[in-house]
Amino acid sequence: MPSRRADPVTIEVVELIGDVVARYHTEYEHAAASHQLTGAQAKVLTMLALEPMPMRRIALKLRCEPSNVTGIVDRLETRGLVERRPDPADRRVKLAAPTEEGTLTAERLRESLDFAREPLAGLSTEERTVLRDLLKRMLDG
Repeated sequence: MPSRRADPVTIEVVELIGDVVARYHTEYEHAAASHQLTGAQAKVLTMLALEPMPMRRIALKLRCEPSNVTGIVDRLETRGLVERRPDPADRRVKLAAPTEEGTLTAERLRESLDFAREPLAGLSTEERTVLRDLLKRMLDG
């Protein structure tokens, strides 16, 4: 009996996921560059636009060293897109948070990512919901 991992449908799905990821990264890098940002800077800025957070948490989300995040936040801060502020819950902790210009830049960046939005628009709400739920199941598994 062949392994589930080796069946033709699984192989095709894995290849398609790889294609989607590659296209997303290419478009994300292009969108970031159009805002004079690196991909990592754009990712941090869009994360912070959703919620200010400490550097350590950013590093955990990006799966990188905190020192890398410090450099990214330093460069975003120099551009006036991010600021450091005390955490109201623990004043010893500094939060990285977007400035008003940083929030606007993150919104423009999100709006310029058409790759995922356009193909998803061709799916019904039910199909998008099923796709979302399947992806969540894959990631939680």
